[in-house]
Amino acid sequence: MRFMMIMIPEVYNKPIPPDWMPDPEELKKMGRYNDELRKAGVLLTLDGLTPPSAGARVSFKGGKPKVTDGPFTESKEVIGGFWMIQVKSQEEAIEWAKRCPAEPGDVIEIRRVPEPEEFGPELARNWARD
Repeated sequence: MRFMMIMIPEVYNKPIPPDWMPDPEELKKMGRYNDELRKAGVLLTLDGLTPPSAGARVSFKGGKPKVTDGPFTESKEVIGGFWMIQVKSQEEAIEWAKRCPAEPGDVIEIRRVPEPEEFGPELARNWARD
């Protein structure tokens, strides 16, 4: 089963400049954790994201696209990055998330990624996945 572990960092709950970078020591800790995932053979992919102040949103009110540049004042939980892992169960995904060297206040949300065949043959045939 594939699971996405979504990092919701506490640091993104306050204004951060678009060019903000995490502490190098924290990056090293996270690198070691990512290596553990790789060595265990469960990591499919991972990536981090820039802060909301460096982003943009496209909303579709009334069916027309509207672009809003970050930061976004109404944001309560902002994604800082993710890991896509393949494990045998949600419990195993939770165990991996518990090992993450997260900062106090950070949250990792775990969500299973459904496989195309779960939606039936018609939809599975049209599923866009590499």
